[in-house]
Amino acid sequence: MDISTVNKEAAKSQLALNEFTNKEQSEKEIETIIKNWVRILEIKLGWISDFDKLVFKYVIFSADGRKVVSSSGDATLKIWDVASGKQLQVFEGHSHWVNAAEFSSDGNTIVSCSYDKTIRLWNIKLGMQVMQIEGHLDTVWDVRISPDGKNIASCSNDQTIRLWDMASGKEMKTLTGHSKAVTSVQFSSDGQMIVSASQDFNIALWNVKTGEILKQLSGHADRVMRARFSSNNLFIVSCSYDKTVRIWDVEAGKDIKTLEGHSRHVNDVQYFPDCQTIASCSDDMTIRLWDVNRKRNTEIRRSFWYNKMYCCFAEWQYHCVRLWRL
Repeated sequence: MDISTVNKEAAKSQLALNEFTNKEQSEKEIETIIKNWVRILEIKLGWISDFDKLVFKYVIFSADGRKVVSSSGDATLKIWDVASGKQLQVFEGHSHWVNAAEFSSDGNTIVSCSYDKTIRLWNIKLGMQVMQIEGHLDTVWDVRISPDGKNIASCSNDQTIRLWDMASGKEMKTLTGHSKAVTSVQFSSDGQMIVSASQDFNIALWNVKTGEILKQLSGHADRVMRARFSSNNLFIVSCSYDKTVRIWDVEAGKDIKTLEGHSRHVNDVQYFPDCQTIASCSDDMTIRLWDVNRKRNTEIRRSFWYNKMYCCFAEWQYHCVRLWRL
């Protein structure tokens, strides 16, 4: 892939976005829509080196938006500078594929989880691992830090969600209720609830303090890959191997909208901060933006035919990360 091809792809994406925003968005909403492709981090263009074994699994931004942390199949975590596209740090310690990683709110710590069944904490300033947490009996798929920075939530192939004290690494609670692997976990913004997704086709809403299930959301026809709160905690968006994105009312515990458009498994989904726009990505090699009110969507990019997209900011098998301005 050369630079001219990249520019053509970016131009096509921009035209699609212009058409969508002209028809569907007010001036205020336009500010929240992706405007253009701002950086490609790819070995063939020379932005990133040493990609011999690297396959990205997940990428997430720091709270200030200046950095991203990537977790990958080479058992490492890497921190990148968003503005320059340069690699800043590499963390080694996991013995297998790293499935997810997240910055702490103060930007000083990263938490990660892996196929090696462990959760690890990394001090960014020291550039080293400071804690290894064990307890899960199988692959740990997702890990999240609570809004107050005191606790960690993790989920696993062992069908459990576990809560850990971040300072000591001690297990506080084990949440059980799913009948198959739990694929994602997230705290609500007030830290009072957790939402989980599972291969048992269900989504569960949990009380953090008691560890009890508040609601079970059923409706997907295949494994659920992600479930995420809206910023106001009133809604949950989920995605599934059944090719759909669904919106759920938290209080009612009901599916209120089903968004159809992807032609293959949908692997990741996120609410925009305004709660009016949703981004999803799929094995059909597209990212789609959904207008919550109109149930309309636009395809903002198409990847190469042999790619899979495992999250809205990373690709696997092509050794690259693509960043989009929001």
